[in-house]
Amino acid sequence: MHVPASVPWEALGTVPPSTEESATETATRAATRAGVRIRLAEGPSTLEPISRFLATVWQTPEPQSPITPDVLRALVHAGGAVHYASDGYGVAAASVLVFSSPASLGVYSMIAAARASDQGVGFALKHAQRAWALEHGATSMTWTFDPLVSRNAHFNLAKLGASATEYTVDFYGQVDDGINRHDETDRLTAVWPLADPRPSRLAGPDLDDAVVGPRLAPDGLPYSARDESGHWCRVPLDIVTTRRLDRPLAARWRAAVRDVLRPAFEAGCTATGFSRSGWYRLTRKEQP
Repeated sequence: MHVPASVPWEALGTVPPSTEESATETATRAATRAGVRIRLAEGPSTLEPISRFLATVWQTPEPQSPITPDVLRALVHAGGAVHYASDGYGVAAASVLVFSSPASLGVYSMIAAARASDQGVGFALKHAQRAWALEHGATSMTWTFDPLVSRNAHFNLAKLGASATEYTVDFYGQVDDGINRHDETDRLTAVWPLADPRPSRLAGPDLDDAVVGPRLAPDGLPYSARDESGHWCRVPLDIVTTRRLDRPLAARWRAAVRDVLRPAFEAGCTATGFSRSGWYRLTRKEQP
């Protein structure tokens, strides 16, 4: 779950106390299942190991951590939240949450990471953020993620129930870390309705019935299609390994997916789902 953390969203109204209570219960159950305990960090004794953890995940020297301990301390002092999960081996996950503009009733997840994927820790961390945000009056959470990283897309859109509302080319510019150093930083903006998240399971398009785009993906297979449910775009299942083994191929994937997603979002589409097979489902905002 590497989701380095803007887009306005509609206020969803006051969240009833029952929603806050169920959010806390959901977060607690998720942490128990994952075998971790999630806490709020405040002072140097917890913020410093969190900063070191983030440096390890983003593959940077400790002094060049994505967020240094002093910045973490300032964000907490300003009213934000630094959550971290711990287990018998130390910090297992961490995240940073700050408030957006007051009118938005929203929070922004600047950064979040887990030591390992598919162990439930990232899910527990995200729901701890959700419970905290609801308790403090927020109704939505936003963050950004790389559209090529299919495991993050599935986590965000399918497992959490967020939607992607905006595609931005080279969002951060050049980033000198072990994750982004050799690629452009295109990002999708995820928006998560906190009061009523709706996880979903989604199959990809039936290519026998869909209108398949004429261009092929870098792997020689279709990656753009349209059917009655909307527009579909496929991404590689493991771009992280591709970047490590074949940077030119990874760059071709970046360009190909950008050529489909950017015009779709500019035309008013939203990514409302993601399949296990690597397909984004894009729908017009007026569609269900």
